[in-house]
Amino acid sequence: MLLNLVMPRSSAGAMRLISWNIILLICGVVTYVELLERTGTLDMLGQSLSGMSSPLLAVLLLCAVGAVTSAFASSAGLLGAMIPLVVPVVIASGAHPVAIVTALSICITVVDAAPFSSIGALVLTNTPSAEREWMHAGLLRWCAAMVVSAPILTGLILVLPAF
Repeated sequence: MLLNLVMPRSSAGAMRLISWNIILLICGVVTYVELLERTGTLDMLGQSLSGMSSPLLAVLLLCAVGAVTSAFASSAGLLGAMIPLVVPVVIASGAHPVAIVTALSICITVVDAAPFSSIGALVLTNTPSAEREWMHAGLLRWCAAMVVSAPILTGLILVLPAF
């Protein structure tokens, strides 16, 4: 904004090139996460997860939910919502917190290229129109593969040894 005010000619078309849909998507997710936090929903969910009979299952479930949810939202906002949910489970189980948070973070971020997520939407926005359909299909395949494989692989490599 400052450059636009100082040098209006050099940035004349810049405002039209901004992907406002993506900015609104990210702001919406961050606002939603803040609302969940203020209403105590995240604390309630964290306590519910820590009360499950199997903490290992709770963490794996959280990784899978994180992967699916991140396909339709911003991973930055989702990380802020999901990591506090892991804390009560880690405390109750005595699992290694770094491994659990790493697994959750990987599950949430590897699906970021989904066409409905912020990075995927940016990729599609900047793809030439002739290739957009092909790119959309490729991003969907990537997202589906990551939603299925990330929780399984991180579960085997990081979560199981953490317990």
